[in-house]
Amino acid sequence: MTDTTLTSAERYEMLTRIRATRPEEIAHAAARRRRRGLVADGERLLIIAADHAARATIGVRDRPFAMADRRDLLDRLQVALARPGVDGILASPDVLEDLLLLGALEDKLAFGSMNRGGIPGAVFELDDRFTAYDAATIEAMRLDGGKMLCRIDPADPATVTTLESCAHAVSDLARRRLVAMVEPFWSGRPAGGGPVRNDLSPEAIIRSISVGQALGTTSAYTWLKIPAIPDMERVMAATTLPALLLGGDPPDLDAAYADWARAMDLPGVRGLVVGRALLYPHGDDVATAVDNAAALVGKSAR
Repeated sequence: MTDTTLTSAERYEMLTRIRATRPEEIAHAAARRRRRGLVADGERLLIIAADHAARATIGVRDRPFAMADRRDLLDRLQVALARPGVDGILASPDVLEDLLLLGALEDKLAFGSMNRGGIPGAVFELDDRFTAYDAATIEAMRLDGGKMLCRIDPADPATVTTLESCAHAVSDLARRRLVAMVEPFWSGRPAGGGPVRNDLSPEAIIRSISVGQALGTTSAYTWLKIPAIPDMERVMAATTLPALLLGGDPPDLDAAYADWARAMDLPGVRGLVVGRALLYPHGDDVATAVDNAAALVGKSAR
């Protein structure tokens, strides 16, 4: 844990020094971290997402390099994690390790992002390789589960490899009694070519849920991470698994709050996983944005 009397610059200089001279401190920090239970009966969760940069997604709205400054990102994450009502974080190994060394994950849930190989715009984008955490390391680092992106494109042969890899990851996590957070999408490229798009129609989301919830040898520890859309009643009727609503990078945060609020009381919805919308809000007031999301989750708690 870092010395709280240090300035921000001194803390980050120390962070780099530890990484260069005592990298074993990362494992030690993970071993001594205070953990909390996953979720109480009826509790809603607010999880901060910070795994975007691992896929080179560092832009936020009209700021193409908003997340490029790692120290600024870590400052924002520490503000968010310190707010009341924030339960934990979802991030890639590099981000979680920085936060461990900074002492920011005490009594928080921590989920490791697993497959970050599908770089947006790449010819191999839909081959979502597992390039980050695996189940064994998630267990060894005393994390609470792993998250995987599962994009399904019937026209792309790489999809079947992604499905198989996700199925193995779900099974490996379940054997360790760790949460497998599956983020399924029905995806594809436009007929004339172009970037991969996720189909956010109710029918497409229902199809993706149907595939995603059946991955692995058991669904006992599987949670879903899905978008909030206007017709969420139909979507949530497709599953009995716990679901967390994802945030993305909405152009209109007020509209996003309204979508989350409408979905929050549906059976099976257990909270939010939001990153850029709260870490880089209009006006850059991270604390207020996070507090508003926490209030929304708390007011909807059963």
